[in-house]
Amino acid sequence: MCFTYILYSESIDRYYVGYTCDDLEERLRKHNTNHKGYTGQTNDWRIVYKESYNSKSEAYARERFIKQKKSRHFIERLIADT
Repeated sequence: MCFTYILYSESIDRYYVGYTCDDLEERLRKHNTNHKGYTGQTNDWRIVYKESYNSKSEAYARERFIKQKKSRHFIERLIADT
């Protein structure tokens, strides 16, 4: 099972869109560690939205679609509709 997910950090008031075919909770733990990269700047990320897919290519395509919108409003509508 693969997932497209959206994380939210309250401290920086930002969303992050990603995908994984691994354990989603473990992936979140990795996002919340001190590392270089976008999510490494804070450690209060939480999962606010997720979709499951049968393949990596489907999950990745959905991630790219959401990111191509470049819209906080679009992301917040996705979250609100769940």
